[in-house]
Amino acid sequence: MTFSRSARRWSRTLPLAAVIFVSVAATPAATAQVSGGAFERTLKVTGPVELNIQSGPGGIHVRAGAVGSSVTISGRIRPENAWFAADVDVRIKQIEKNPPIEQAGNVIHVGRFSDPNLPKNTSITYDVTVPPKSSVTAKNGSGAIEIFDVAGPVDASTGSGGITVERIAGFVAATSGSGRIAVSGAGSLRAKTGSGGLHAMAVAGDVTASTGSGGIRIDLTGKGTVDVSSSSGGVAIAGVDGAARVSTSSSSLDIDGRPTGPWNIRSSSGQVTLHIPPDAAFDVEAHVSSGKIETTHPVAVKGTVDKQWLQGQVRGGGPLVTVHTSSGGIRIQ
Repeated sequence: MTFSRSARRWSRTLPLAAVIFVSVAATPAATAQVSGGAFERTLKVTGPVELNIQSGPGGIHVRAGAVGSSVTISGRIRPENAWFAADVDVRIKQIEKNPPIEQAGNVIHVGRFSDPNLPKNTSITYDVTVPPKSSVTAKNGSGAIEIFDVAGPVDASTGSGGITVERIAGFVAATSGSGRIAVSGAGSLRAKTGSGGLHAMAVAGDVTASTGSGGIRIDLTGKGTVDVSSSSGGVAIAGVDGAARVSTSSSSLDIDGRPTGPWNIRSSSGQVTLHIPPDAAFDVEAHVSSGKIETTHPVAVKGTVDKQWLQGQVRGGGPLVTVHTSSGGIRIQ
């Protein structure tokens, strides 16, 4: 008799549970029908463009076109976390109809929404073609940024994602919270990444670069000041022609160039190697806590010299080259 009453209670409860289950199960199926969207606009301009572009999650790709009188902007919209946004498909269609593009003469803003709720739960990837003599400011929360062949200046920043910049005539600034930075061709450079490698080639002027975790490699093609640091990762710099301040907390340093200004080179733990031309004239102060100092340059020694301390002049002296490592050797060749 007890079993029978219990069975009747379960019988009355079951239909409600089944309805709840069916309702929950239907939600993902409905959400799965949310589709993406796209738009494209062409704007007429009369000269060099100042482009300001931003995106939340989503990539940004900017390149120079052959035509100098127009800007083409296309966007690909995708739903993000649409489980919690039943109206995301409606909002995507609104963005398609009225994309976030503003123009005031040759100044163009892309990605600014007057209604901050409109792009929620979406990602927009932008592809933009601008005249060659343009400047670009690009910022996104998460996603890759690529900028090619503009005169500059260029300022690119992303919270999480890689940055690639190539063939920029002017100044380049690149900042990533977490992601690799790659630069190939810049008038001068300021770059920083919290976590990720940093590789810059064909930089014609001053360089300021740092990484929290990751290696740094920089190849210079002109005169300029170098200020580079890595908290954890090796550093290799080629073509230095000017003053240099380079440091790493934990790894090796390899510097190639001519000290036409003072050099301050420091590694907390790692081998330091300097490649200096055989006709260069400079003063040197080198110290190693654990390891030894080697040089192929003729040094007129000041004071005493041993395998862990070297002070003197090379070819009559010149800019001071200071080298220090706590653990690891120093080689000046």
